Amino acid sequence: MATAEDKFAKSRLRSSYFTVVVSISLVLFMLGLLGFVLLNANKLSNHVKENLGFSIIIKDGVKEVDIIKLQKSLDAARYTKITTYINKEEAAEELQKELGEDFISFLGYNPLLPSLDVRLKAEFANADSLQWIKSELAQNPKIKEINYQESLISAVNKNIRKISLVILGFSGLLLIISIALINNSIRLAIYSKRFIIKTMQLVGATSGFIRTPFILRSIVNGVYGAIISTILLIGVVYYSQQAIPELFEIQDLELLLSLVGLVFLFGILITWISTSLAVRRYLRLRADKLY
Repeated sequence: MATAEDKFAKSRLRSSYFTVVVSISLVLFMLGLLGFVLLNANKLSNHVKENLGFSIIIKDGVKEVDIIKLQKSLDAARYTKITTYINKEEAAEELQKELGEDFISFLGYNPLLPSLDVRLKAEFANADSLQWIKSELAQNPKIKEINYQESLISAVNKNIRKISLVILGFSGLLLIISIALINNSIRLAIYSKRFIIKTMQLVGATSGFIRTPFILRSIVNGVYGAIISTILLIGVVYYSQQAIPELFEIQDLELLLSLVGLVFLFGILITWISTSLAVRRYLRLRADKLY
């Protein structure tokens, strides 16, 4: 029968493994979330920019067939993501909804002009590009005016640059902290087995023979941590997509699978390296320094 001391030792060993796995899981989960943001940062940025654009007001009396020709030429332009044609009647309906009253009945006619809403590709959604696009389109005799919010476009680009720098800096800091946390958790677990390591060494076991079971056990813990963190990560992504349906439009399954692979790779590598370093430290330590 197992003695009370044996049961207590096994209980402490299981508790130690559980603590390491939980620590690894939480750290990998945070890194996974950060990785998800980083991998999708460019798509998120493009998604925001591609909702920016300008409106082209068409002169009164221009035939609809000519407007459609203009729309097709804009669709073929290298800077255009998508165009939307809004005729006079549609423009009146939208304005009536905003005002809450029938202004056409009051005026006796529809004063609004047809227009084309142009959404730009992300690389052209900046003030400089819009200036030369406006100059080019202004030469068209069918166009009355071109409207866009220059201050909004400049602010969006400026804020995206700021957010990117903040995310990059935070990513580096979190990566360092994460490695330190996982390393400390593993070192504490190895510390509890320092006497076993030294005993094996004294009876003639080679360094490789001593390290192997610790490294294998640590890699298994890393895989368990990666599995738990992946489940949590997928749950958060799914919940986010339910709360913000727009994420479905920018979500890439290949990116998500790549992220899961990186989480597993990081979990295995950091546990392997940390365990190797921790065991090597106790292999080199003199017996009188273990206490």
